[in-house]
This record gives sequence, C-alpha cells and structure tokens, in this order.
Amino acid sequence: MNKIQIGDPIPSFTLNDQNGKKFDISTLLGRKKLVIFFYPQDGSLNCTREACYFRDLSDVFDEADAFIIGISGQSVESHKEFAEKNKLNYTLLSDTGNNIRKLFGVPGSLFGLIPGRVTYVADRSGKVVYIFSSQTETQRHADEALKMCLLLKKTDNVKN
Repeated sequence: MNKIQIGDPIPSFTLNDQNGKKFDISTLLGRKKLVIFFYPQDGSLNCTREACYFRDLSDVFDEADAFIIGISGQSVESHKEFAEKNKLNYTLLSDTGNNIRKLFGVPGSLFGLIPGRVTYVADRSGKVVYIFSSQTETQRHADEALKMCLLLKKTDNVKN
C-alpha cells in the first residue's frame, strides 16, 4: 500500500456524497484548498466530536478558502443520518470498499481492526502540504488543518 506524503498530489477519485450525488475531487483542484479527513465510523463518540468540531470551525475554513471533506466506509444513508443529526455543513463521502482509504494509504490501528484517522491538507493545486494522524486527538485534526489553511491564505495574499 502506497502512502500519500507531503508533496504528493491528491489522487483523482469519485465517491458518492451523503446525498447520493457523485462527487469528483478534480472539480475542486485549482479552485480551493482541500481538507480531507478520514475517520473510522459515523456516530462513534470520537468521530462525532471530530466531525462537530470541523462543523464549528467551518466559517473560519470558508474564510481561508478551504473545502472540508470527511471520508469513511459507511453507506450514503449512514452519512446522511450522521450529517443531519449533527448539522454537519460540509461534504461526507462514502468509501464503502475503503478503496480511497487504501489509495491514500491511511493506516489502521489496533492491528488494522479500526480504520485510521488521518487529515490531509492540500493547496489549490492539489499538492499535499500537511498531514496529521492521530486516533485519539480528534479535535486537533481540525485545529492543525485550520492552522495550515490560514498559513496558506497568508502566502496566497503575499503572492497577490
């Protein structure tokens, strides 16, 4: 399994979102910074904390011109219920075969029994500029991603 690293491009992929619509990552390349977080399971305590914290910071991510995407292996229906119950205002993608998780090389924990929790930040060109991996520091995923997005915003402003 290859592992996406800093400097690598975000691989091209298409998955269904929580509304059952096809979502093609390539439509955002060149337009937005990307925050892609892989999480183990809809509705679990730590995943709910992480998802809700991303929701709570979504206005600041918007100001940084970043698009948030959550990915896990549950069904579209599970994602829809999870998003509605927690008022999540960003895209959740259903990776039921864990193919995209494997494409990114997201490691599992507890001998591979629990899917890993990893967040990737990519610049507008789709190049990965930051990776944070922690199964237990759930809220830190959003904090670290936001710090990087704000730093990228500063460099965007210097270029313009």
